[in-house]
Amino acid sequence: MRRDIPPLAEVRRITEKKRDAWWTVLLVDPVATPLVRLTAKYTRITPNQITWGAFLLGLVSAAFFAFGDWRWLIAGAFVYHLSFILDCMDGKVARLTGQGSVFGAWLDFVFDRIRVAVCGVALMAGQYDRTGETIYIWLAAAVVFLDTLRYINGLEIFKIRHTMRKQIKARVRAARRAENAAELAFMEDLLRNNPEADIEQDIRQAATATLTPVGGADVAESAEVAAFAEREHTSAPTTAAAAASARMTGAEAADGEAGADDAAEGLVKPPARVIDLHQEFRHRFPVYLRARSFFLRHRIRTHLVSGIEFQMGVFILGPLFDSVIEATVVSGALLLVFELAIIYKLLLSTRDFTRTIDSFEREEVPTAV
Repeated sequence: MRRDIPPLAEVRRITEKKRDAWWTVLLVDPVATPLVRLTAKYTRITPNQITWGAFLLGLVSAAFFAFGDWRWLIAGAFVYHLSFILDCMDGKVARLTGQGSVFGAWLDFVFDRIRVAVCGVALMAGQYDRTGETIYIWLAAAVVFLDTLRYINGLEIFKIRHTMRKQIKARVRAARRAENAAELAFMEDLLRNNPEADIEQDIRQAATATLTPVGGADVAESAEVAAFAEREHTSAPTTAAAAASARMTGAEAADGEAGADDAAEGLVKPPARVIDLHQEFRHRFPVYLRARSFFLRHRIRTHLVSGIEFQMGVFILGPLFDSVIEATVVSGALLLVFELAIIYKLLLSTRDFTRTIDSFEREEVPTAV
């Protein structure tokens, strides 16, 4: 028995994601998290072994689905949910015990895709054998296609966002280096031209003047964005605004001797500039922030129908109510709607990115004459 496993409340804090699918938050975590604590405390089971267990249970549920009868469908739905609980446990155990690995992440990803494909084909094949309706053949293909599509879409969107933030980070570093050099020259001008002035007050005013809006927004709006970014840093540090703010703080610390000399002399550095790559989306849909705040208070992400909800609709709700066609069609349609919403949000984000890059090119750093 391991004695370093903390109480359940601390295990929840360590293992549960700050934002997750509503199905996971409401129907999986209340069961999975206590099991994770017991598993880590009283057994030597590794995260990879749990991943294998989830995969094997998924194959068992596929076998039940293939029989086609309603009673077997109920059994398959029950086993599939157990499989999903184990699938959530492997990552939690890895976070709690520090046993996570790159190979474990790959194994979990591959087994998830195989499980969905096998269960989808088995479920629809069982219903085709039971009814003879060819629509189940098309539904099998649709399930595999939609699951693959949403993963490809998610990976590509992540790559694009990472690229945009990387380019902005490079621009900010270059601008900060130029600002540091300019600030030193500017301070000498202040001392020469106005020696009796309160230097500290001059520095604060200069710092305020350098806080320019991004993408045409005014200063008040930039302050609101900064406040929003601070809230995001507390609740969801993976957002674009919070991540950009964190990156810029690190860039200031690594700028070199000029920045270190300023700090040694007690000079006030200008506040970190907040880059909001979702500004246009927030302007167009102001209700989104209120809805997002509500869901975040309950750890639920705003992407209400993702791959998890899609799987649960097809492999649990459909079999339980013997309505496989209806559940698959509705789940697939909702998944497509939310995926299109994410793509539209990315489109608006690329516009904010373009305006941000243009603003860097238009800005002129003040230099001493």
